[in-house]
Amino acid sequence: MKISIDAMGGDNAPHEIVKGVYEALQAFDDINIQLYGDEGKLTPLITAHERLTVIHTDEVIEGTDEPVRAVRRKKNSSMVRMAESVKTGEADACVSAGNTGALMAAGLFVVGRIDQADRPALAPTLPTLDGKGFVMLDLGANSDAKPEHLQQFAVMGSVYAEKVRGIENPRVGLLNIGTEDNKGNELTKEAFSLLKEAPINFIGNVESRDLLTGAADVVVTDGFTGNMVLKTIEGTASGIFTMLKQAFTASTKAKISSLLVKDELRGLKQKLDYTEYGGAGLFGLKAPVIKAHGSSNANAIFHAIRQARTMVEYDVCGIIQSTLRKESSND
Repeated sequence: MKISIDAMGGDNAPHEIVKGVYEALQAFDDINIQLYGDEGKLTPLITAHERLTVIHTDEVIEGTDEPVRAVRRKKNSSMVRMAESVKTGEADACVSAGNTGALMAAGLFVVGRIDQADRPALAPTLPTLDGKGFVMLDLGANSDAKPEHLQQFAVMGSVYAEKVRGIENPRVGLLNIGTEDNKGNELTKEAFSLLKEAPINFIGNVESRDLLTGAADVVVTDGFTGNMVLKTIEGTASGIFTMLKQAFTASTKAKISSLLVKDELRGLKQKLDYTEYGGAGLFGLKAPVIKAHGSSNANAIFHAIRQARTMVEYDVCGIIQSTLRKESSND
């Protein structure tokens, strides 16, 4: 299979992108990678590989660019050219750590949305205390959503959890302010009724305080709420580690103590790092589009490529489309 990569997107581009690409090529002998970016910057980082092709682009979509305008105007950017390769069938999937809004626009307007999905959804796998993680969507592709959109998100997330994450009969929960069936606003109340009828293992409402304990394998919400939950988890984890660092460097005694628990702290930090699970998939598109974190290192890029490869291998987009088509025909 062929996977296209935006070499110029992200805070650590292009060097960490290239390193992650070589890790993936070494790990998976069934993938070919097309790397889009500035040849002048990539050449010093590249060594010849029979399954790696570098395609020169002379434009970059920056993090400060207005997403839709950038996709329309910067036709020769690494991100747009990458997306076009998927649209034409030259590649089976694509990965970028660049501008999130621009990648969503490129996914929607270039790669294309499947007919049965009204809205695409941004869906990362977030960490849990037991290390298994859970899929949450939408985390920012749509600020507003209708009940039927949440139903579609639930189906897409369930298919992904089963086919890519290998979870049999994944538990799907609706993010709400309480676990009782009648809790929430009009959106969640109506969505609850639809989810009960969907072809998924719906377990009811889940509260945000229970997310990291693994209350569900898939958690569904609107993009506005989901993005705030994501940023809260990120900020809380970062704040806790900052406080731990301050505590363990406050005195000589504390510094000695830190040496004794160094490995445990490193393991805890890794457990809370959701880049270990891959990037955020844009579900509802005709082919896999993976958004890696903007600060991705080589390891995060490797896992994002692994994620894209698995989605292609198990035809996740095709299964999502056929499941949604079947569901819409039953309405």
